[in-house]
Amino acid sequence: MEWTDQALVLRMGAFRESDLWLRLLCRKHGLLTVFAFGGSRSRRRFCGCLDVLNTLRGRVRSSRDGRFLNLEEATLTRGPRLLRRNWQRMGLAANCLRFVEAMGVSEDAAEESFLLMEDLREALEAEQAPPVLLPLYFRLRLAGALGFAPNLGQCGRCGRAIDGQALFVVDEGQLRCPSCRSGRFEPERYGVEVPAEGLDLLRRVQQSFPSAWPGGELSPPVRRACARAIDGFVQYHLGLAWEGSYFRRV
Repeated sequence: MEWTDQALVLRMGAFRESDLWLRLLCRKHGLLTVFAFGGSRSRRRFCGCLDVLNTLRGRVRSSRDGRFLNLEEATLTRGPRLLRRNWQRMGLAANCLRFVEAMGVSEDAAEESFLLMEDLREALEAEQAPPVLLPLYFRLRLAGALGFAPNLGQCGRCGRAIDGQALFVVDEGQLRCPSCRSGRFEPERYGVEVPAEGLDLLRRVQQSFPSAWPGGELSPPVRRACARAIDGFVQYHLGLAWEGSYFRRV
């Protein structure tokens, strides 16, 4: 089987003398590991385009026994120009890349996830400073693309639209309005009080790509509430926690 697709390079490693393995987020096929035999030497087949964060157009072929995929050739279509010179922004990008790998991306979510990653790269290339919570915003947005979006618009119990401060109930991934929170039969749950400004911010993140995420300073209460809500949701529902330089299953 052979196919051609656009792909963004998430990770690259060497094995043997001149061969490479790559983790690719493909626009149609999702997250895959492929092998580029001769990838560190061949200029004719790969043209030096296999660096992390590059977008390439590649031709992939299954091995005869179907056990692995070979990248036969690739050409560069887009890549970062300034990002690799800024170690702080590269750190933000690396955090997001590791989250994509930890989550995995199926064919069903491939298109949106691929476009999300490309937009993230462009946002980190821009002159303006990225949002201070960018890695957390990315986790919330990718989770939504993969079908794990929390409901941040309505009360999870009565269905009433919420436009003010609310309690985000972590284990349900839902909000509670003031009326339902004060009900006699509502059990105690672990939740995060999120101000109205924070909820508006998280809704915007859910509905847009990184280049449209608001920057600027956040007040400490809003920043803490948004960070705790996203981190709690990711740990409880996706089973992932950032620890050092990788995501650990919890």
